[in-house]
Amino acid sequence: MPSLSPSVPSAAVDSLHFRQALSQFATGVTIVTAALADGRLVGVTINSFSSVSLDPPLVLWSLAHTASSMAAFQAAAGYVINVLADNQAELAQRFARPGEDRFDTVDFTLSPQGVPVLAGTVATFECRPRSRYAEGDHVIFVGAVERCQFHPHRPLGFHRGRFIAIS
Repeated sequence: MPSLSPSVPSAAVDSLHFRQALSQFATGVTIVTAALADGRLVGVTINSFSSVSLDPPLVLWSLAHTASSMAAFQAAAGYVINVLADNQAELAQRFARPGEDRFDTVDFTLSPQGVPVLAGTVATFECRPRSRYAEGDHVIFVGAVERCQFHPHRPLGFHRGRFIAIS
């Protein structure tokens, strides 16, 4: 891991320094899944997930403009945000890598809307797309939560570029 510079004046912030500063914030790890009209399943690992509103229940996540799954998520009629458990780091890595059948051998069920809900997660949020905002090099997706559930598992975290267990 490169050495960390503790401070750089804000006018001099470059992308590497900004990324290193962001890595100091521990986040949860999620996989967002969707089913397309042609029956294809898509999924991607993200850690940019947050609540937006309790009334109405809204959440957000973001995806890079350059992500291979961008068009699929923009076209999806719904998606599920699967919050991963501490024993699902391998699953997070699988859905972060391009070019393989991410759902092959993965345990999941389908929501009433036909969207994959991964097994063994800490929580799931079944969402209907509400809005999207292009900001910088990402698109922010805001979802209206139609159903959610949670389970008594320990969550998976991400800090300083690696997976961690969160107590």
